[in-house]
Amino acid sequence: MHFPPGTAPAAGSVHERYVADRLADVGRWGDETLPGVVRRHAAEDPDGLAFIAGDDRMTWREFDAWSTGFAHRLVAAGLEPGARVGVLLPDGVEVHVVYLAAMKAGVVVVAIGPRAARLEVRHLLTVGGATALVSFAEHRGESVAGIVAGLGIDTHLVIADLSALVEPAGSTEGSLEGRELGLGDIHLLNSTSGTTGMPKCVVHNQNRWFYYHELAVECGDLRTDDVFLTLIPAPYGFAQWTANFTPTLLGAPTVVMPRFSADEALRLIERERVTVVCCVSTQFIMMLNSPVLEEVDLSSLRCMFTGGEAVPFERAAEFERRTGARVLQFFGSNETGALSRTSVTDTVEQRLRTAGKVIDEMRVRLFAEDGTDVTAAGGPGQAACAGPATCLGYFADPEANEKLFTADGWMLTGDICTIDADGYLRVVDRKSDFIIRGGKNISAAAVEDQVGTHPAVAMVAAVAVPDPTFGERVCAFVVLRESATLDLDALRAHLDARGVSRENWPERLELVEDLPRGSGGKVAKAQLRARLRGPQPAA
Repeated sequence: MHFPPGTAPAAGSVHERYVADRLADVGRWGDETLPGVVRRHAAEDPDGLAFIAGDDRMTWREFDAWSTGFAHRLVAAGLEPGARVGVLLPDGVEVHVVYLAAMKAGVVVVAIGPRAARLEVRHLLTVGGATALVSFAEHRGESVAGIVAGLGIDTHLVIADLSALVEPAGSTEGSLEGRELGLGDIHLLNSTSGTTGMPKCVVHNQNRWFYYHELAVECGDLRTDDVFLTLIPAPYGFAQWTANFTPTLLGAPTVVMPRFSADEALRLIERERVTVVCCVSTQFIMMLNSPVLEEVDLSSLRCMFTGGEAVPFERAAEFERRTGARVLQFFGSNETGALSRTSVTDTVEQRLRTAGKVIDEMRVRLFAEDGTDVTAAGGPGQAACAGPATCLGYFADPEANEKLFTADGWMLTGDICTIDADGYLRVVDRKSDFIIRGGKNISAAAVEDQVGTHPAVAMVAAVAVPDPTFGERVCAFVVLRESATLDLDALRAHLDARGVSRENWPERLELVEDLPRGSGGKVAKAQLRARLRGPQPAA
């Protein structure tokens, strides 16, 4: 695997040793790359459906041909092997064609979420070292060319729609010979919320997702005749296995939605006879709350994979009762992958009241605050792992990588967990300062950094407000400067003008005379969260 100059792990570092261990796993789950799998499907089942997005239906033959055509365009544009190309597209068929094309062309995708605003887009392209970009002409009402001006994007491939990806038959402009990425090569950099501000770029290779696929097939009893509906945008870790890998490895079609709608998701399950739906907890709760649920036939549905946040027992049990589908989850993160999983063979209590059984191959450990290993006692302790589902660390960020690992090479989660005598893991607290809204980790520090730029704000602390649908929402406690005034609308307008993504906008504003402090001088956020307990006003 090749790291670009200046981004490789430091020689002899914990990160370097960890990457070497992960690369030793390559090939254990087969030696066929994802492009190779698609070529095989194109030969053996050319007219079988690969992706469905509204009226767009793409067969395996088309997936292979269109991705090859776009790979030629990437090479013809002058991108060298290993170059990083930003991909900023909604979750339709186009984004999956471009991702596969990048693998064929030997370039690395810097994946940007479709809801990212200007500030986050620019940050991720810069950290990822992107020199090229694939996008529509506009993003969230702004010219993409204007958003990325001055970032050194030498090549900007603007696509109008799916037809713009199709090259003339037989086009071979830009040779692909010897360029295709291998199972151990970096193929994707995606974002994760950092505890100290803007997102970090997480390094992925195909091999980790081939292993993850093995886990998913086993715990969900997944089959070649399944139909997947994936409601998570393609750039995120959850969507890597639920849209980009597992359905493709099975040869099963994936239904995607450019923009989530609970009503439309339910109608898609009925119309496409979906058997496996993949979503965060907020999305299935919104589906439960939809009146359309009473109107549609969901008898095809066998299981739902959810996660990204705590799975609420009562609502998950209701989903099982009303649909007949089993609710399953993996516990982990973009960085760690899966530490534990629930299975169709688990009891209701095991599926819905725990985070599942620890995965032996992930070598999960629990660490007390002082670093003592408390695994044998069942915790509680911060969960950590060192196994094949993990990423390869953060891209070009040695300081963050140093904090990600223990001294002996275990990747930390930031979650305090217990493990019972039967091997089932439970999350009991959160060490990292995140607010988990609708399955997305929102860095409290990132919110505080941006809110603090308002001229009226003297001090700010961001904490979670409990919410029955989104799990948590963002609340900002603010101390104002002398004689200043501020309301929530004015604060949001300020953040919008700065290009801050909406996920990092507070949904509640509390003006206070001062922020409570602990003995060490840090803001006592537990006291702030205690103030928010009880019935909350509508957002």
